[in-house]
Amino acid sequence: MYQFTYAEIVDDAASDARGRERRAVKRGVELLEQAQVAGIRSRETVEALHYLRSLWSILIEDLAQPENDLPEALRADLISIGIWVLREVEQIRLERCDDLQNLIDINTMISEGLK
Repeated sequence: MYQFTYAEIVDDAASDARGRERRAVKRGVELLEQAQVAGIRSRETVEALHYLRSLWSILIEDLAQPENDLPEALRADLISIGIWVLREVEQIRLERCDDLQNLIDINTMISEGLK
């Protein structure tokens, strides 16, 4: 029979959560890359922007919770990035910007940071 310490279980849970977050952000990058190929006014772009808006809204909400175990400064930085992503998504949606590369780059960096 296996016996685990509480710390081992908590570490595994945090690692699992990071893995899920990484996969979610990576999926956003994949959708953005497909949208870039399809064109700024494509269905793929609409889907990518909707996905990113939903994802980052959830992440920001989680980061803002006092129960979040990340250091406060890191949480604040990630919330700032999330707000930037949401603003950039809105600029593209309103056709004030037609470049997805910045969103791809930022989300790729976040995904890599979650490894």
